[in-house]
Amino acid sequence: MVDRATLAQARYDDLQYVDDPECLDFLAIYFANLITKLGKKLQFRQRVIATATVFFRRFYLKNSYCETDPFTVIAACCYLAAKAEESPIHIKVIVAESRAMFSQENYNVKNFSSDNSKIAEMEFYLVDDLEGDLIVFHPYRTLLSLCRKESGTHASSSNSEEGEADEGPGVGIEDGPRYWGTGEGQLELTSAALQTAWSIINDTYRSQLCLLHPPHLIAIASIYLTFILHPPARPDAAHTLDQDHANESSPEHPTPARQPRRSSRQANHAPSHTTSPKKPQDPIAFLADLNVSLPLVASIAQEIISLYTLWDRYKEDVSPEASKLARELTNSPMSSGASPLKRTGSRSESGLASTSGGGTPSAENRDDTVDPEGNYITPAFLSSVLQRMREAKLMDMAPRPVAVNKRLERTLAAG
Repeated sequence: MVDRATLAQARYDDLQYVDDPECLDFLAIYFANLITKLGKKLQFRQRVIATATVFFRRFYLKNSYCETDPFTVIAACCYLAAKAEESPIHIKVIVAESRAMFSQENYNVKNFSSDNSKIAEMEFYLVDDLEGDLIVFHPYRTLLSLCRKESGTHASSSNSEEGEADEGPGVGIEDGPRYWGTGEGQLELTSAALQTAWSIINDTYRSQLCLLHPPHLIAIASIYLTFILHPPARPDAAHTLDQDHANESSPEHPTPARQPRRSSRQANHAPSHTTSPKKPQDPIAFLADLNVSLPLVASIAQEIISLYTLWDRYKEDVSPEASKLARELTNSPMSSGASPLKRTGSRSESGLASTSGGGTPSAENRDDTVDPEGNYITPAFLSSVLQRMREAKLMDMAPRPVAVNKRLERTLAAG
């Protein structure tokens, strides 16, 4: 885990070559989507894609975008993550798929090397900057430890976005105590709610949250946001409904009903106790009993909502659910096919809307009219921004011509 000062220091060099600092936030989404698309082409599990993304984030804590080739780093991160997660793939396949995808018009990487040794060399630099620490913990394990489907079984799905629920990753509540919780039971969620929580965790890798907060807090924040999209039934309301139904179906002073006579065989095999009805869960009490800082969880949830607000302005076909989740979490009035909303203020030279303070736009800074021009941030635009950053850095690193004193030169030549 790192702090925000370390993140700001890591991006100091890149800020010198970018017109709008918000471009770096969009680049974080851009690179994460690239890793996701490449991972799906290589048929990686979601855990491998998440590990590759964490490797990429950690590498650029010590390096800058303008001094390295991020596309080669992405290929090396996928290659190394496949090894670390025990799903190795041949380096030739990595190079071939990376070259095919990065050469597309959106990314326009024409000089991606087909030499396998380039990826192998970058892998050594990557391991060195990661200091050999290749074990990555993800929020998925916490989610599966805390939650289960209403049927009483662990989550399982054939969806490639989940991918690992069948494997039972990590330590569950039956295997050991949770150092951050009470260890009492699991929270039952519907299949749709569990999938929403899993998707929110997937989306957090588009930001720097995996570097700023522990994975178990990110998982709890995703559950917290899931309750916004899928409100749970309160147990007190369910108990009241059951009580009202019982009062309506029975007289004011009920008399015991006459029990039918049973044979001795039925009496011998009759159960000695009756099963009590299942007590409904209270999700709010369940989260409150966890040994975590709820204000910190709420802060992480706000950062996730800010990510969705930013992602809503980024046009990418990787996850069509991003705009839907953003509208539901921020109560945006946009329709499903509408363009992103305009933001007040003048446009900067880089083509992005300017923001006051560099933060996420608030409701006061957003107009309720739909932008007819569809001013999205696209991968092609970010690719051109990245190329200009690298070209400007190379120009600064090139040796400058030194002014020569002609009179002194002639004097020295004359002896």
